[in-house]
Amino acid sequence: MSAIDEARPEITEAEPLAAEPSAIPLLNRLAAELVGTAALVAVVVGSGIQATELSRDVGVQLLANSLATVFGLGVLILLLGPVSGAHFNPVVTLAEWWTGRKDPKGLGPREVAAYIPAQIIGAIGGAILADAMFGQAAVRWSTHDRSAGHLLLGEVVATAGLVLLIFGLAKTDHLRFAPVAVASYIGAAYWFTSSTSFANPAVTIGRAFTDTFAGIAPSSLPGFIGMQLVGGVVGLALVALIFTRRGRSSTRG
Repeated sequence: MSAIDEARPEITEAEPLAAEPSAIPLLNRLAAELVGTAALVAVVVGSGIQATELSRDVGVQLLANSLATVFGLGVLILLLGPVSGAHFNPVVTLAEWWTGRKDPKGLGPREVAAYIPAQIIGAIGGAILADAMFGQAAVRWSTHDRSAGHLLLGEVVATAGLVLLIFGLAKTDHLRFAPVAVASYIGAAYWFTSSTSFANPAVTIGRAFTDTFAGIAPSSLPGFIGMQLVGGVVGLALVALIFTRRGRSSTRG
């Protein structure tokens, strides 16, 4: 996800989600990514467990789960964005590296190689923490199969939309709205995508560690993660198509 960054007068490439990553020590940024991703997964898994204990109506369960995620994600982006960019998502990290690869102040390969493991470890820890808080087994592999083709298509759509939103906000100098915009998009995507919008490889891995409402079977991980990566590429292509400024040629008779 993204941070609230200082506005720049002109944007020619997708603006990095953290304006000057090198200005904050890498250890601080990794801690923010680990804790933020852990908290996000704890919110998703914990609210799912709570919802199933309070209601047997699947619609009510999904509503409770999505609302908790919207509020939790918005707060986490607002709090941790100024430190690490609040990615909490390997696809976002890879997309930021790609769009800023020519910028010496952008996210470098070393930082990408550190961010992604921190996000995955945080996601696993968040799932274990949520299970522990509700008296569940600390680790119990999910049996919730999500391998159907229409669910995989849903992940492409959800992830592409997320990347388009984040980097579109950067292109239009509206990153200050990221906490509300990103959280709102994820909340909506819970309902309009068939997969309920995981849109995040780290969160997907973490959710395999819990056999509860939000879980995903380990056998479904390769398909989901693969489609999320595809969605990231599609999202970047849409950003380039929609927001890249192209010169106009004119002829005089």
